Amino acid sequence: MTMNDSWGFQKTDDDWKTPKTVIRNLITCARQGGNYLLNIGPKADGSIPEDSIRILTAVGKWMDKNGATIYGSQPCQVHGGNFWGATRKDNTLYAHLYFWPGETAALGGLRNKVLSARYLATGQPVKFVQDDFRVRLTGLPATPPDDPATVFALELDSEPRQDMTFVRKEKKRQGV
Repeated sequence: MTMNDSWGFQKTDDDWKTPKTVIRNLITCARQGGNYLLNIGPKADGSIPEDSIRILTAVGKWMDKNGATIYGSQPCQVHGGNFWGATRKDNTLYAHLYFWPGETAALGGLRNKVLSARYLATGQPVKFVQDDFRVRLTGLPATPPDDPATVFALELDSEPRQDMTFVRKEKKRQGV
């Protein structure tokens, strides 16, 4: 993957990926048991472009707090959704929220019983409510505690599984 649209240095290429995009790609690769190869494209003199340094510095700061969700993670059947991604180690599911929802975050289709939930960076417990169709993390602050993705560690009763079709098959629809 390139950091912009060019494999080598191209001073007119200003379409840089954001740190959030790089982190989302990294989480997707880790979830699927892969490696993320990121091309920097140094300048002709061997120096690293300033935009690359800016992006990599932001990703590095995030990894300082959240790298445990990437390094040594195992393939994870849970895909997350458009607003969050997942990685896992054994029965711990790491939910990476890309877009902050406010006071409640819903994680749909999780088929495991959640035993506990906490912020990964601080270890602070998070309140949650679980039903057959989703887990809702409640009492969250109005603004995200981490940027560009806040990570929650959910301890589950078994290896994480997600089934979004279960919701469609089991939930009663109004007017039908």
